[in-house]
Amino acid sequence: MTDPVWLSGITDVPGIRVGHAHDLQALTGVTAVLAPDGAVVGVAVEGSAPGTRETDLCRPCNLVQQAHAVLLCGGSAFGLAAAHGAMRWLEERGIGLPTGYATVPIVPAAVLYDLGVGSAQVRPDEAMGYAACEAATDGPVEQGCIGAGAGCTVGKALGMDRAVKSGIGTACVKVGAVAVGAIVAVNAFGDVRDPATGRILAGPRGEDGTYLDTTALLLQGAAGRPLAENTTIGVVAVGGSLSKEGANKVARMAHDGLARTISPIHTMFDGDTLFCLATGGPEVDVTAAGAAAALAVERAVLNAVRHAASMGGLPAARA
Repeated sequence: MTDPVWLSGITDVPGIRVGHAHDLQALTGVTAVLAPDGAVVGVAVEGSAPGTRETDLCRPCNLVQQAHAVLLCGGSAFGLAAAHGAMRWLEERGIGLPTGYATVPIVPAAVLYDLGVGSAQVRPDEAMGYAACEAATDGPVEQGCIGAGAGCTVGKALGMDRAVKSGIGTACVKVGAVAVGAIVAVNAFGDVRDPATGRILAGPRGEDGTYLDTTALLLQGAAGRPLAENTTIGVVAVGGSLSKEGANKVARMAHDGLARTISPIHTMFDGDTLFCLATGGPEVDVTAAGAAAALAVERAVLNAVRHAASMGGLPAARA
């Protein structure tokens, strides 16, 4: 069987630009995924503790078809303020939905909870959202503890002091001539595993520093119940043409990549959300695009953990 053709990251999808802004002292930040020419948008919210903006607009039956940016933000619900900065940046450049009286940029967003590391008093705001857009390029995307990945952690079943530092990662795979990319900020309650081997790459640390199995801890009644310290959020981008219904289906299928790498996923303590942006071009089969998106998400999750650095008193997996 022919192996998948891998590219560098989500900016290999034509029409996609990515920029980061962050505060590495407070350990929080924003990642802006821009589609300045507009992209058909879909979303799938599978976790039970989401913090989101404009997700209803992304549904197939609703009027607006395209988004111009998606923001991934730290700061819990406070971080949704960063989307206003992205709207201002886009409006200044005449990018948005013409309404007759104003051009309105369409900017869905999702947040993760990173207030348990760094400073809980510093959160992404309008200025940080604007700065992330200002920094956006179509070049290689930096990965690790930057942007929305600045405050990401995983493996919190035994509390934050036993967690491991994570970050943001990206990947891109080809479906014929079409690039399908993903960028994911990994802030999961559960542990991160290599799907090829089942080995835990990052998870709750035992007394001797070895990684423990989060699901086993839950079944034994040994896991804690953090209320809001988690959530994995991301964007998949398809360099082809999809309907809005197709974009929503691809976003749902992309969650398979989370399920193959994060255990357990979609818990009551996670607000796992993935957006899909289809930038136009060749027609692409929805099932093929969804399968490719899941592969890209899978690799992006692994990259997020592998590129993370020790910060905030927590070790990274590579340490």
